[in-house]
Amino acid sequence: MTSGSYSLTEVLAHHVLRPVPETMAQRARLHLLDWMGCVAGARNSAVAAMVGRAETDALWRAALLGNVLEMDDVHRTALLHPGPVVWPAALAAARESGSGMTSLLEGAVAGYEACVTLGASLDAYHYAHWHNSSTAGGFGAAAAAGRIFRLDADGMADAFGHAGSLAGGLWQMRHEPGMTKQLHIAQAAMTGLWQARLAGAGAGGPRHILEGEQGLYAAMTRKSRPFQLGDGWRMAEVSFKPWGACRHAHPAIDAALELRTKGLLHGPVEVATYADALAFCDRPYPATPHEAKFSLQHAVAVVLAGGIPKLADFEPEAIARLAPLRAQVTVVEDADISAAYPAHFGARVTCSGRSVTLADALGDPERPLDRDGLIAKAQALMDWGGINPGEARDAVKLALEGDSPARLLDLLEGWL
Repeated sequence: MTSGSYSLTEVLAHHVLRPVPETMAQRARLHLLDWMGCVAGARNSAVAAMVGRAETDALWRAALLGNVLEMDDVHRTALLHPGPVVWPAALAAARESGSGMTSLLEGAVAGYEACVTLGASLDAYHYAHWHNSSTAGGFGAAAAAGRIFRLDADGMADAFGHAGSLAGGLWQMRHEPGMTKQLHIAQAAMTGLWQARLAGAGAGGPRHILEGEQGLYAAMTRKSRPFQLGDGWRMAEVSFKPWGACRHAHPAIDAALELRTKGLLHGPVEVATYADALAFCDRPYPATPHEAKFSLQHAVAVVLAGGIPKLADFEPEAIARLAPLRAQVTVVEDADISAAYPAHFGARVTCSGRSVTLADALGDPERPLDRDGLIAKAQALMDWGGINPGEARDAVKLALEGDSPARLLDLLEGWL
């Protein structure tokens, strides 16, 4: 189907209803495991304590936890985290409809496709003000739930119309303490499910919600980027995150690790990177674990002190202990690295006149984490969250080989 006289949401609706090849269903299992690990790892967080008091449904508790540790999957040009939005919506739709594993996985692939496609069309102005995981994420949740509910293309386009009309998520929450970021994620997942359910019952939505004169692009961008659909599936472009910090800090971590491996890392250290990395992560004096995860200075100090970052390295004891090393880390923008962004998240780390420059971070498609690495990451997250090794092995098997969404839901119920 070509655009012709069709609206963008109508084109996208047909696009996400294409047959999903088995290779992508298997890829979806890796993303499912990654999300489950992120949820398990956050079980003992302050957000989890709040969630336990406020939310009775284990699945929606999980929706509020998937992004807490900053280890969820990420798409570079869309500048969003698909997993923590798409998986709760997909699992909720499978629970409502009694669908099997094939339907769950195909729905998730469709969800990633929708939110990445929309996110990649949003401009720098949008990202400066709006949380893409929230604004575009709702489209992913609606697509995942809609496919599992077996909506036709008209119903899916209606769901997208609702998702665009209700999109939101302002970045102001980054500048103040609180848990609003997690509400962004869960709200996008929950309302996407709701929008798909209502569309399936006949609730029509605006078809030109993206390109219309009072649509999302007009309201939330200065100049939207091309709305591009390919022959493949964009889940294959999504990166996995090995370190428990903002993705914008990962290239600097990786370059510092390479210098350390060569025996060349010792202060003072300069980090040169792209402008958005500085906008989000130039934080020399972090006071909380969340701030430490968004601090280039702290991330590199962790490598200076001990090498490979662990989740404990972003906790209060480490924040206090690493203050002297953070003081040895300076950060600057590099115009060439900024020019390559967001197609590439790069950094250069320099120490005593020796530098390592990386165009991409570990876990990106150019530098992928293999299956064993992803399993090890998930197990480490489950261990951090207090899941015993036997149960962690069972969780890995359910995600990678299981045929029952109901068993996954039972597992989450037990965890949360």
